[in-house]
Amino acid sequence: MKAVRSSSPSSLAHPGRSVHAGHSAGLLQEHDEEPVPGLPEELPAGERILWQGAPDWKVLAAQAFHIRKLAVYFALIGALRLYFLLQDDLSTLETAKGMAPFAVLAISGWLIVLSLAWLSARHTLYTLTNRRVVMRIGIVLTVTFNIPFSRIAGAHLREGLEGRGDVAIEVESASRIPYLQLWPHARAWHLHHPQPVLRAIPDAARVAGLLTQAWSALRGVHAPSPEPSHSRAPALGSAVTPAHQG
Repeated sequence: MKAVRSSSPSSLAHPGRSVHAGHSAGLLQEHDEEPVPGLPEELPAGERILWQGAPDWKVLAAQAFHIRKLAVYFALIGALRLYFLLQDDLSTLETAKGMAPFAVLAISGWLIVLSLAWLSARHTLYTLTNRRVVMRIGIVLTVTFNIPFSRIAGAHLREGLEGRGDVAIEVESASRIPYLQLWPHARAWHLHHPQPVLRAIPDAARVAGLLTQAWSALRGVHAPSPEPSHSRAPALGSAVTPAHQG
């Protein structure tokens, strides 16, 4: 990773910062070293916040943690377990006893994954300014990623139901961020060159438009805002707009 760990606004990663009490009231306390919610330091002169938000935890659970697929998997395994128990011609009580250990483990495992999704969303705060994108993520170890527009090569908008969606950020090749350090805020299957993602955010198209306008204004180029769509489009190359469907 090249020049991604520093406390300056132009860096990509800033580890060990706090979380915002207002974002997770009653669970977490805001630390002194977070003077601005979601940011590791005060904004420099001329920089302003355009948008702040967090993932919808239910959408995050379904898309990143695959909670529905996990439920189907446990249901299938449970059905097979019940089928084999019924083949032994056991009584209802014996069958129930045979199913109980699996049911406890399956439900516990499913609830643990669901809780991780909730905690992940609860401890996340995304910030878009007129100069950068900031991602404060992490449940146990909080890490703040500062992604200045100068290192953003493109972005990809994927819109889902009710306007919720993802905005994946394509950073320049020299500023690679480890996939596991980003997950679940990383674009799926982009392992060689991971892309940070503003995941499961409400009104994703509007956020993508704000990013496009701010990026264009800073770089002095014209880039139309993406139209809301549920379709996928080819990935953005060296184009003039950072927010692109797909």
